[in-house]
Amino acid sequence: MKKSLLVLIAALCGAMSSGLAAEKPNIIYILLDDAGYADLSCYGQKKFTTPNIDRLATEGMKFTDHYSGSTVCAPTRCSLLTGLHTGRTFVRGNREVQPEGQSPMPADIVTMPRLLADAGYTTGAFGKWGLGAPGSVSDPMEHFDAFYGYNCQREAHDYYPTHLWKNRERVELNKEVYTHDLIMDEALGFVRENKDNPFFIYLAVAIPHAAMQVPEPYAKPWREKFPQFEEKIGKYAGTEVNNPIATFAGMMTLLDDGVGELLALLDELEIDENTIVMLTSDNGPHQEGGHEPDFFDSNGPFRGHKRDLSEGGIRTHMLARWPGKIAPGSMTDLASAHWDVLPTTMDLAGAETPEDISGISFLPTLLGEEGQKEHDYLYWEFYERGGKKAARWGDWKALQLNVNKSLESPIEIYDLSQDLGEENDLAASRPDLVERAKEIFAEAHVPSPNWEFVNPKPKKK
Repeated sequence: MKKSLLVLIAALCGAMSSGLAAEKPNIIYILLDDAGYADLSCYGQKKFTTPNIDRLATEGMKFTDHYSGSTVCAPTRCSLLTGLHTGRTFVRGNREVQPEGQSPMPADIVTMPRLLADAGYTTGAFGKWGLGAPGSVSDPMEHFDAFYGYNCQREAHDYYPTHLWKNRERVELNKEVYTHDLIMDEALGFVRENKDNPFFIYLAVAIPHAAMQVPEPYAKPWREKFPQFEEKIGKYAGTEVNNPIATFAGMMTLLDDGVGELLALLDELEIDENTIVMLTSDNGPHQEGGHEPDFFDSNGPFRGHKRDLSEGGIRTHMLARWPGKIAPGSMTDLASAHWDVLPTTMDLAGAETPEDISGISFLPTLLGEEGQKEHDYLYWEFYERGGKKAARWGDWKALQLNVNKSLESPIEIYDLSQDLGEENDLAASRPDLVERAKEIFAEAHVPSPNWEFVNPKPKKK
């Protein structure tokens, strides 16, 4: 009798556990590398199409006013994983270590994968890391259950490198295999292995970063379409690519095919309706390796590129698809950023959000519900190219350049409701908004011993 009762209790507990697991959606977050706002056809790209990625828009939600954590790789990734903007993140720029890797985050830092693991998720990172060298206190395996890809963002300049990393093991390569294919295969394998339990995938692909390399079958159709660039040579990190305009289009096509494979797998495994897929980019379009973002109109209506804090450097696409939960073909102009993803995933997981973060969950917007909280402002700071700060509140945008020379360098003011290209500086006619920008800059910036603007000297009065 007692044994039967114990069996019944165990069965009920198992059923309850399974029910709870089923309530937690799988989360797949795809981060493109240096893809501009308009490098997707659902955001206006005309030179090539991205039909599989576009499905995330037609079957889900398209964000028009979403922003990257920073304007270069490492700080964006730190902002994303910690829920903090760059006035507060530990990593606020790209800093390299030798022979491989970037400066690590602290060993005890709170990150999205660690929180999701505590909430019952199996976590995997695939692609580019850039937040701690192999074996460091911030090796990706200190944060995820599985990792495959580039530990170092310098290594990710080449799609035919000498090696990648699988968990903590270095995997030697023969320089003949396109690494994006290997990374996608590992990510798809992770989905298959974890289909019965809630999982989180951080798919930080390298495309279309750095060297414009792609297998020739993907380049050939675009060579035929863009023959005028056949004599152009793209050079980056010791590689040379003929007709980098054609190979860029081929890279984006290959990337899009991979997203199609991922969506097909979710359907095949019958976990499509319990999986949310999000896709964005880490910053604006780059100008390296022979890539010509102006030819592709990669930054759309915006001014600036990677390493700029004007809209073209930080405003990015954001798509989210969750069948049965997110209304197909929906759109939002909610001003949001990468640091909002952590609290959003906490809400998805039914977990508690850390209090001292910059992010606000946008789950109500995804679900079409009332009660969406909004930011008082969004804020960025960048220490390269003279030092820069930027903020957005409502439709107003403030931009300050040459901060390394003076913390009181001129502040530009733009009305994004009328001037997406940030061409008409209103600072002279709106001193009140200049003062508001100064208040935001002072409030948002938390001093860091690791990141200081160089010799900032106030102007003499």
